[in-house]
Amino acid sequence: MPWYQRAVATHVTLYVQRGCPHCDRQRDALVARGLEFHEVDVGASPEVIPELLKLTKGRRIVPVVVEGARINVASGGGSEF
Repeated sequence: MPWYQRAVATHVTLYVQRGCPHCDRQRDALVARGLEFHEVDVGASPEVIPELLKLTKGRRIVPVVVEGARINVASGGGSEF
């Protein structure tokens, strides 16, 4: 990654659920973009669900990508949790 992109890189979090094909595709897309991201499995970390419900406006769905101030909720399809 060029220095100028590193300087403006944002924190990226990917919320997923094990066995979710939509989550797998979203993870692959982030990797293809060369982004570093923190992955949170809502099944393994149920304590994050209240935060996730705020991000999704109450929808119990993954994947959810938080990239800086941008929130992408299951844009390519999703799985309920």
